[in-house]
Amino acid sequence: MNEWEFQLLEEKTEVESVRAGGAELKKGDRVRLNPRQGGDVFDLALAGKLASIESIEQDYEGKIHLAVILDDDPGRDLGVLRQPGHRFFFTPEEVQPATTPRILVAGIGNIFHGDDGFGVEVLQRMSAQEFPENVRVEDFGIRGYDLAYALLDGYDTVILVDASVRGDAPGTLYVIEPELNSDEETPALDAHAMNPLAVLSLAKTMGTVSSRILLVACEPETLGGEDGHLGLSDSVAAAVDGAIQLVRKLIDKENADKWNT
Repeated sequence: MNEWEFQLLEEKTEVESVRAGGAELKKGDRVRLNPRQGGDVFDLALAGKLASIESIEQDYEGKIHLAVILDDDPGRDLGVLRQPGHRFFFTPEEVQPATTPRILVAGIGNIFHGDDGFGVEVLQRMSAQEFPENVRVEDFGIRGYDLAYALLDGYDTVILVDASVRGDAPGTLYVIEPELNSDEETPALDAHAMNPLAVLSLAKTMGTVSSRILLVACEPETLGGEDGHLGLSDSVAAAVDGAIQLVRKLIDKENADKWNT
C-alpha cells in the first residue's frame, strides 16, 4: 500500500512494536521488503529492498501497517518528513528483519588544501566500484552539516576517510575509533575545512549518534600552506589504493560480525 492509499484511512494510531518474521520489530529497525503476490507496480519495484521502519500504525479496522523508508532512497529526508513518494506501507507479513548492517563510507576534506583532499580522492574512486546494497558511499568534501545529518540517520557503522596528522611518515594509513568526550571542547565547523570531531560534536547536539564510528586516515605530507595547493603529494597519492582495500576489509568485517551475532 502506498502513502496515497493510506491517507484514505480516517483513523490511525501508532503502535510501539509488532511481531514479524519471528522477531519483535519497532521504529528504527531495518527490514527487507517482501510484498504480497499480485500487488501493484510499487510492490514489484520495492520487492527485496532494504528499508527502515519510520512508524508502526494501526488503522480504524485494527490492521497493522509498517511505514518504511528505503535505504537507497536519495530523498530519505523527505520520507522522514512523511512526504508522499518516499514513505511506503506494508503489513507485518510483507517484511522480514534485515540481517545486514547499514554502513556509511564518507570521504571528507578540501581538495584545495593539498593532501587534505585524500578522503575526497578515495571516495571518488570508490564511487565507480560496486558495493553491497547495505553500503552507502559518498564524498562529503567540506559539507560538515550534511555529514552531521547523515550521522543521525541510524547507520550501524560510519567509516570516515580523511587526512590526519599523527607524526608518522607521509602516506601512513591508520584506523582510529574516535571517542568524543562531551566535556571536551571541540573546534567549530569551518566553511572551508572539515574536522571529524567537530562534525561528531555537532551531530550529538542535534540528536542521538548511535553508530560505531571508524576513521581511516592518512598521514599528509602537505596541507597546501597559506596559498593552498590542488592535488595530492606523491606519497599520499600512492596510499589511495591501500585505503580503498582497507575500507573494503572493514566493510567485510562489519558485515561478518553482524551475520554472526
